[in-house]
Amino acid sequence: MDAQTKLEIEAAAFRRLQKHLMQDRPDVQNIDMMNLAGFCRNCLSRWYQEAANGRGIDMDKAAGREAFYGMPYDDWRAANQTEASAEKQAKFAVAFKENVTDREG
Repeated sequence: MDAQTKLEIEAAAFRRLQKHLMQDRPDVQNIDMMNLAGFCRNCLSRWYQEAANGRGIDMDKAAGREAFYGMPYDDWRAANQTEASAEKQAKFAVAFKENVTDREG
């Protein structure tokens, strides 16, 4: 497989993952994804932002989220996010530390 074809297949897989998370399964909460898999939609939006920044495109956190979510993040939260239990929030604090905070820098 040539490099361009590989890049196009990877991009198509990313778009399908994005569609799955945003359209097919908006009911799956970010906190549950982070607690189970160590990443969530916000991680994907941050990785998108980092890739843009790495290519010299000035993109902040809000713009990265809007690019991934297809809308302002606050709109997504209002439409889809539910309250998390204290237990889920405690697990999230650990998962976020292990998968985000401790890996930064």
